[in-house]
Amino acid sequence: MAHVEIMNETTLRLTLGLEDAVSMIQIAQREQAAYAQEIITIYEKMPVFEFTHFCFYAYDSARLFERVLEMDPKTYLSFSLDAPDSFFYALYGGMAALYESSIKLVQQTQAATAVSTETDVNVHA
Repeated sequence: MAHVEIMNETTLRLTLGLEDAVSMIQIAQREQAAYAQEIITIYEKMPVFEFTHFCFYAYDSARLFERVLEMDPKTYLSFSLDAPDSFFYALYGGMAALYESSIKLVQQTQAATAVSTETDVNVHA
Protein backbone atom coordinates (compact mmCIF):
# COMPACT_ATOMS: atom_id res chain seq x y z
CA MET A 1 0.00 0.00 0.00
CA ALA A 2 1.23 3.47 -0.85
CA HIS A 3 2.95 5.22 2.00
CA VAL A 4 3.09 9.02 2.13
CA GLU A 5 5.50 10.55 4.61
CA ILE A 6 5.41 14.29 5.15
CA MET A 7 9.04 15.29 5.69
CA ASN A 8 8.23 18.95 6.31
CA GLU A 9 5.76 21.56 5.08
CA THR A 10 7.22 21.47 1.54
CA THR A 11 8.55 17.93 1.05
CA LEU A 12 7.05 14.45 0.78
CA ARG A 13 8.57 11.00 0.60
CA LEU A 14 6.38 8.54 -1.30
CA THR A 15 6.90 4.80 -1.11
CA LEU A 16 5.09 2.50 -3.53
CA GLY A 17 5.27 -1.24 -4.02
CA LEU A 18 4.25 -3.82 -6.57
CA GLU A 19 0.75 -3.96 -5.08
CA ASP A 20 0.32 -0.25 -5.88
CA ALA A 21 1.08 -0.90 -9.56
CA VAL A 22 -1.50 -3.69 -9.50
CA SER A 23 -4.02 -1.29 -7.94
CA MET A 24 -3.31 1.31 -10.62
CA ILE A 25 -3.80 -1.28 -13.36
CA GLN A 26 -7.05 -2.50 -11.83
CA ILE A 27 -8.40 1.05 -11.57
CA ALA A 28 -7.35 1.77 -15.15
CA GLN A 29 -9.07 -1.39 -16.35
CA ARG A 30 -12.32 -0.75 -14.42
CA GLU A 31 -12.47 2.88 -15.52
CA GLN A 32 -10.73 2.55 -18.85
CA ALA A 33 -12.81 5.16 -20.67
CA ALA A 34 -11.84 7.76 -18.07
CA TYR A 35 -8.15 6.82 -18.09
CA ALA A 36 -7.69 5.82 -21.76
CA GLN A 37 -5.50 8.77 -22.71
CA GLU A 38 -3.39 8.33 -19.60
CA ILE A 39 -2.95 4.62 -20.33
CA ILE A 40 -1.75 5.48 -23.83
CA THR A 41 0.65 8.12 -22.55
CA ILE A 42 2.16 5.90 -19.86
CA TYR A 43 2.61 3.02 -22.30
CA GLU A 44 4.21 5.21 -24.98
CA LYS A 45 6.43 7.31 -22.72
CA MET A 46 7.73 4.88 -20.06
CA PRO A 47 10.39 3.44 -22.40
CA VAL A 48 11.74 6.98 -22.97
CA PHE A 49 12.48 7.09 -19.23
CA GLU A 50 13.98 3.60 -19.22
CA PHE A 51 10.84 2.51 -17.35
CA THR A 52 12.16 2.92 -13.79
CA HIS A 53 12.80 6.66 -14.12
CA PHE A 54 9.33 7.47 -15.41
CA CYS A 55 7.91 10.82 -14.32
CA PHE A 56 4.11 10.84 -14.12
CA TYR A 57 4.06 14.63 -14.34
CA ALA A 58 6.19 14.93 -17.48
CA TYR A 59 3.22 14.26 -19.76
CA ASP A 60 0.18 15.04 -17.63
CA SER A 61 -0.31 11.37 -16.78
CA ALA A 62 -0.52 11.46 -12.99
CA ARG A 63 -4.20 10.89 -12.23
CA LEU A 64 -3.79 7.13 -11.59
CA PHE A 65 -0.66 7.84 -9.56
CA GLU A 66 -2.50 10.41 -7.44
CA ARG A 67 -5.49 8.10 -7.06
CA VAL A 68 -3.38 5.33 -5.53
CA LEU A 69 -1.75 7.89 -3.23
CA GLU A 70 -5.16 9.31 -2.29
CA MET A 71 -3.62 12.79 -2.32
CA ASP A 72 -2.08 15.34 -4.66
CA PRO A 73 1.69 15.63 -4.21
CA LYS A 74 1.69 18.80 -6.35
CA THR A 75 0.56 20.69 -3.26
CA TYR A 76 4.14 20.28 -2.01
CA LEU A 77 7.22 21.85 -3.53
CA SER A 78 9.04 18.53 -3.90
CA PHE A 79 8.69 14.83 -3.36
CA SER A 80 10.80 11.75 -3.71
CA LEU A 81 9.44 8.46 -4.95
CA ASP A 82 10.81 5.17 -3.69
CA ALA A 83 9.53 2.17 -5.63
CA PRO A 84 11.10 -1.11 -6.67
CA ASP A 85 11.74 -1.77 -10.34
CA SER A 86 8.89 -4.30 -10.21
CA PHE A 87 6.45 -1.42 -9.65
CA PHE A 88 7.44 0.25 -12.92
CA TYR A 89 7.67 -2.92 -14.99
CA ALA A 90 4.33 -4.25 -13.73
CA LEU A 91 2.69 -0.88 -14.39
CA TYR A 92 4.10 -0.86 -17.90
CA GLY A 93 2.87 -4.40 -18.53
CA GLY A 94 -0.61 -3.48 -17.36
CA MET A 95 -0.70 -0.39 -19.53
CA ALA A 96 0.53 -2.50 -22.47
CA ALA A 97 -2.40 -4.89 -21.97
CA LEU A 98 -4.87 -1.97 -22.04
CA TYR A 99 -3.14 0.01 -24.79
CA GLU A 100 -4.95 -1.16 -27.96
CA SER A 101 -8.42 -0.96 -26.44
CA SER A 102 -7.59 2.48 -25.01
CA ILE A 103 -6.65 3.72 -28.48
CA LYS A 104 -10.02 2.48 -29.75
CA LEU A 105 -11.83 4.23 -26.89
CA VAL A 106 -10.06 7.52 -27.60
CA GLN A 107 -10.82 7.21 -31.33
CA GLN A 108 -14.50 6.48 -30.60
CA THR A 109 -14.68 9.48 -28.29
CA GLN A 110 -13.06 11.72 -30.89
CA ALA A 111 -15.42 10.44 -33.60
CA ALA A 112 -18.45 11.00 -31.39
CA THR A 113 -17.26 14.52 -30.58
CA ALA A 114 -16.75 15.25 -34.29
CA VAL A 115 -20.25 14.01 -35.13
CA SER A 116 -21.71 16.04 -32.29
CA THR A 117 -19.89 19.17 -33.47
CA GLU A 118 -21.05 18.61 -37.07
CA THR A 119 -24.62 18.14 -35.88
CA ASP A 120 -24.46 21.35 -33.86
CA VAL A 121 -23.14 23.26 -36.88
CA ASN A 122 -25.87 21.86 -39.16
CA VAL A 123 -28.61 22.79 -36.70
CA HIS A 124 -27.54 26.44 -36.86
CA ALA A 125 -27.19 26.50 -40.64
